[in-house]
Amino acid sequence: MTTALHTSALTSLPLLARGKVRDNYAVGDDRILMVASDRISAFDVIMGEPIPGKGELLTKMALFWFGKLGHICPNHLTGESPESVVTADEVAQVKGRSMLVKRLKPIPVEAVVRGYLAGSGWQEYQQHQAVCGVPLPKGLKNASPLPEPIFTLRPKRRWVTTTRTSLTHKWWRRLVRRWLKKFAR
Repeated sequence: MTTALHTSALTSLPLLARGKVRDNYAVGDDRILMVASDRISAFDVIMGEPIPGKGELLTKMALFWFGKLGHICPNHLTGESPESVVTADEVAQVKGRSMLVKRLKPIPVEAVVRGYLAGSGWQEYQQHQAVCGVPLPKGLKNASPLPEPIFTLRPKRRWVTTTRTSLTHKWWRRLVRRWLKKFAR
């Protein structure tokens, strides 16, 4: 059985950020080592008990899709081994759960697939009978299962100064066009 990694503890690289799942380390000025931990979170709260192997699975899934879609859309992978940038005693923390990527400007949006009406979605439903502009049936209650999963978008709070807790798809398209014009130089 895989040993769970709740929080990475690399000392050979400077820590840039620790998110809900990933720990990001600077590798020079142009690359980032992204380490997928086994942490879990719900409603933006990180739980204390990790799920062994979760970070490895997330990394495998991401690499699969980057590989599958690479001919359609470029990505941030460098093609270099994550193990090559850490010390020998740190390899176990990164092996199979890390990606060495180009340091780029992120598009500050997180995607959430919702199967239940809860959290900020419930609050939005009470006001608009919709979540992120997706109309929902009348009469749903807090934590009701949705008729089918919906794809929703939220701004990353540290980058977007807005009172919106979710984004409609129309608003998202305008926002992405603006960011792409700004960052695609």
